[in-house]
Amino acid sequence: MKTFMIVLCTSTLMFSQLVMAKPDHDKGLPPGLEKKLEKGQPLPPGWQKKLSAGQYLSDDYYRRSTLLKKPNADGIITIQIEGTVIELFHHTREIVRILDGKR
Repeated sequence: MKTFMIVLCTSTLMFSQLVMAKPDHDKGLPPGLEKKLEKGQPLPPGWQKKLSAGQYLSDDYYRRSTLLKKPNADGIITIQIEGTVIELFHHTREIVRILDGKR
């Protein structure tokens, strides 16, 4: 009985680590949009609707951004992408807030 409980607890701990793992948050853009970005063409209208607080900003969008404010005490930076102002954590690029309009 004691062995069974140890095995059960160990397997539960191992399984919980898999469940709590972070999802892959940098999916990138579809190939067609990547080609547009490489050519310097603007992003399609409506790309902002795909972003929301709590999501992670992809490298493609981050490369297109302009830094407006450096990291504050909480590690939050403010960037602008084609007229949309976004606040996000500097190291993880997790979006905190999305603001419309220019600053």
